[in-house]
Parts: sequence; C-alpha cells; structure tokens
Amino acid sequence: MANNKSAKKRIKINRRNNIQNNAYKSLIKRYEKMHLNLLKEYKNSEDFIEGQATPENIKKKLSESFALVASRIDRAAKKKVIHKNTAIRKKNNLLKKTFPTI
Repeated sequence: MANNKSAKKRIKINRRNNIQNNAYKSLIKRYEKMHLNLLKEYKNSEDFIEGQATPENIKKKLSESFALVASRIDRAAKKKVIHKNTAIRKKNNLLKKTFPTI
C-alpha cells in the first residue's frame, strides 16, 4: 500500500486513466465491429458480384466508415492509449479487408 500522499495520488490517477483508456479501447472495437458488419452485409448482398463495379453509395458508405475507424485509431495512438505500431497494424488490416472487395 502507498506510504505517502503522492503515491496515493498516483494510484488514484492511474485508476482514473485506466478507466478512460479502457472506454476508448472499447469504442474503437465497437467502430471496428460496425465497419466489419457493414462489409459483411455488403458482401452478402445481391448487388455484390465478383469483378464488377460496385454502386457508388456502397463505396461511399464503406469509405466513410473506414475513415471514422481510422480517425478513432489515430486519436487513440496520439493520446498513447494504444501503441503507434498497433494503430498502424489495425488500420492496415482494416484497409486490406475493405478495399480489395471494391
């Protein structure tokens, strides 16, 4: 247990930051899941035929969704909630899953 005032304060601050970081990480996971569900829905739709051009509205939705997820990941890396290499890896994996299908 902490023996002085500053150590007690650090414990309190670390607990607060841990809660905030976990909330931000779960937000990123939620956005990733929403994007992947949108992608899966698009692949399962009747409009999707391999090798043909996709409708512009679907491209727009997927691009907006990817931009939102990438933005949240970048913010988390900037705030040091996640490591910068983790952020790059997450965005790269999403990019590979998203844009070869278009």
